[in-house]
Amino acid sequence: MISIVDYGMGNLRSVKKAFESLGFSANLTRSPQEILNSDGLVLPGVGAFGDCMKNLEEYDLSEPIKNFISGGKPFLGICLGLQLLFEGSEESPGVRGLGVLRGRVMRFPIDKRLKVPHMGWNQVDIKPGLPIARGITNGSWFYFVHSYFPEPEDEGVIAGRTQYGIEFASAVQKENIFACQFHPEKSSATGLRLLENFAFMCKERGKR
Repeated sequence: MISIVDYGMGNLRSVKKAFESLGFSANLTRSPQEILNSDGLVLPGVGAFGDCMKNLEEYDLSEPIKNFISGGKPFLGICLGLQLLFEGSEESPGVRGLGVLRGRVMRFPIDKRLKVPHMGWNQVDIKPGLPIARGITNGSWFYFVHSYFPEPEDEGVIAGRTQYGIEFASAVQKENIFACQFHPEKSSATGLRLLENFAFMCKERGKR
């Protein structure tokens, strides 16, 4: 079973419907036990970094999420669900993130030529050989809505790069973790392929 973390914010139902359109079951949950028992876990997110971390703490979900990740099963972070993996964000000074990955989340620099938030379709330069990107062409277009982006301390975890005034990390991958700044559930057939690949990874893990 794929579980989607329900912490009262984000595009939860659209992610759930995307999996269901592909023929996979997905449940919304804030139960620590359900999270730990899942074959795969999705952390979506829309909103402010600080508000999301506050909700995760209030529902006692931070530790179950980190424990799930340390267990080695497939994990997918989407948009703010990517940013929350890091240690902190310029958006919410003093608020600690999950700290699963080293680094911070930064705001796009002021540039009169570019609108912030970065909203709309953009290309992703995908790191070769990613199982979750199987069948997806390098340079494919995905849908973005964000004003902040991660700066990992370890560049080796960067799995996708995108240009928007600057080059930024639009996806990360480390062991069982994959997280993307773009919204696969809003990215047409290419985004659905990514979700399908993730679902198959979860299914295989569930057979073990």
